[in-house]
Amino acid sequence: MTAQGKTHQHGRPARTVFPRAGMQRTYDTVFALLRASYSPSAEALDIPCGIGVFTERLLDARYNVIAADLAKHPDVPDVPFHILDMDKPLPFETDAFDAVCSIEGIEHIRRPFDFIKECRRIIRPGGRLFITTPNISSLRSRWRWLLTGFHSKCKHPLEESAPALRHHINMLSFPSLRYMLHTNGFRIETITTNRIRPINWLYAPWAPVQYLATRLALGRGAKNQEHREQIAETRKQMMSLPILFGETMVVVAKTAK
Repeated sequence: MTAQGKTHQHGRPARTVFPRAGMQRTYDTVFALLRASYSPSAEALDIPCGIGVFTERLLDARYNVIAADLAKHPDVPDVPFHILDMDKPLPFETDAFDAVCSIEGIEHIRRPFDFIKECRRIIRPGGRLFITTPNISSLRSRWRWLLTGFHSKCKHPLEESAPALRHHINMLSFPSLRYMLHTNGFRIETITTNRIRPINWLYAPWAPVQYLATRLALGRGAKNQEHREQIAETRKQMMSLPILFGETMVVVAKTAK
């Protein structure tokens, strides 16, 4: 986030951009994870970049950044920009990037599995995908689903007469996102969240019930030893604080070298 009247390190006038608190914390979390893994010389793709808030942050930190979205917003910084559809093959060479940052984008597209596959193609061996999406695996969201059939961050039926890009048409649970990543050459390295809101702790008494029910249900599905170990790891990840109580899933997945 920048303040009015300041100037960027690279000489451009700063914009006044004030994302809502949850998004600001998402940007902060992803940026901290990126900085922990890569020096400013890294090649990074911000997709979808929206109005360019995260792109600008990468640019200020002197990363080599490319931005992409369905349309270029006037506020997107002056960096290489691609107009593209995330549901289609991405117009980048294989192994083009050290990192791809996809913040609050995958829930808006029709073909998330294909998007993950394309990300794997364009990320170099040993590179990382930083991906965030609303956390419908949280206890609060599951409780809402039980009572209403709708998750948090998608609380009402979408307007069918006016489809919009902002619609959350593919809300992903943690196991679904894990499956997409692990079947496309990624391995999850980090699971965290942007924030845990105080109201989410009200659902903590249900955590032991959720653990017992999940353990009983998942334990019966193992096909072999490898699958049994996968189930145990997934169960452990689903019982982590970020997944049980976090507002947004923030996942870092690394490609095999």
